[in-house]
Amino acid sequence: MRTIAILGSTGSIGRQTLEVCAEHPDLFEVYAITANRSADLLIQQARQFKPEVVVIADETYYQQVKDALADLPIKVWAGADALCQVVTAEPIDIVVTAMVGFAGLRPTVEAIKAHKVLALANKETLVVAGQLIMKMCDEYKVPILPVDSEHSAIFQCLENNPIDKLIITASGGPFRTFTMDQMRDVTAAQALKHPNWDMGAKITIDSASMMNKGFEVIEARWLFGMNADQIEVAVHPQSIVHSMVQFADGAVKAQLGCPDMRVPIAYALSYPDRMPSQINAKLRIEDYAHLTFERPDLERFPNLRLAFDALSQGGDRTCVLNAANEVTNEAFRRGQCKFLQMAEVNEKTLAAMPFVAQPSLDDYFAIDAVARVKAKELLGL
Repeated sequence: MRTIAILGSTGSIGRQTLEVCAEHPDLFEVYAITANRSADLLIQQARQFKPEVVVIADETYYQQVKDALADLPIKVWAGADALCQVVTAEPIDIVVTAMVGFAGLRPTVEAIKAHKVLALANKETLVVAGQLIMKMCDEYKVPILPVDSEHSAIFQCLENNPIDKLIITASGGPFRTFTMDQMRDVTAAQALKHPNWDMGAKITIDSASMMNKGFEVIEARWLFGMNADQIEVAVHPQSIVHSMVQFADGAVKAQLGCPDMRVPIAYALSYPDRMPSQINAKLRIEDYAHLTFERPDLERFPNLRLAFDALSQGGDRTCVLNAANEVTNEAFRRGQCKFLQMAEVNEKTLAAMPFVAQPSLDDYFAIDAVARVKAKELLGL
């Protein structure tokens, strides 16, 4: 029996993690679940799984959650500090970091210090502070099991052989075939219609702009110890090949599967074993007679170029890029900027911020705050 804490249980990854736990109650016990402000769903999950602790990050919902669970022996905590505290609980074996954005950094740091196994879905943690996080994992002997389907695919393909290159696949999103002129006036509603995956709003917009793929490239650099020039992106509209590994002799190994996040979630939770499942989608190869691959267009999708550039430059560049993107992504969803303007403001924010070569953990929080202010200024907000 493995005891699980899920940071962000009400999001897409968190909900599917609970589905995996529900299918295997003999293998997994849900010790803690957390949400930002989705109080109603958090209450519903708590009543179903009866965890030891429930955390609502937005303290304005604390009384609602506490009152709704008053008849159950469940501890109800609130606030950002509670997120950091809950991951250190002694019974927890695995912390699933399913929160979205920069907010996942601090609780991830605390989980590492508490020697918890990390099932990492919060890519921004490594985007912002990959070098620092990997150094901490080495120091505290903490393994990271990737949850993102692309990184899980690479993890499953790895062998004790010299690796030449990682090839991360991308669906291309809803605007893969759009011209620049067509993309100028696309709406958030259009961008939220991902062709293959069911994800939260922020990640779906990032997928449409290919910033999500850029962040996955940065994450892969730290997870697998590769340089930027050893990582490629292949646009693969069918989303069946999740990623590939090329070895030194030129051979390539790929991991295939239906676009179902419960598969990599289950593998991360059960590693090194694999669990049988009745809920995971099964691949019927005859349904996919044609699998196609193409190179990404960095002119139409400049966010991917910005991610590669920031990774190559190092220092605080990926932290700045993440902060600017969180601002522009939200502004686009609110109708406060155009689709193509997101990348323009991201790039201008990078140019406006001074370069910090060796940021500390405290530096990352300060840099993030200043970069957000700059991005808002550039948007006129």
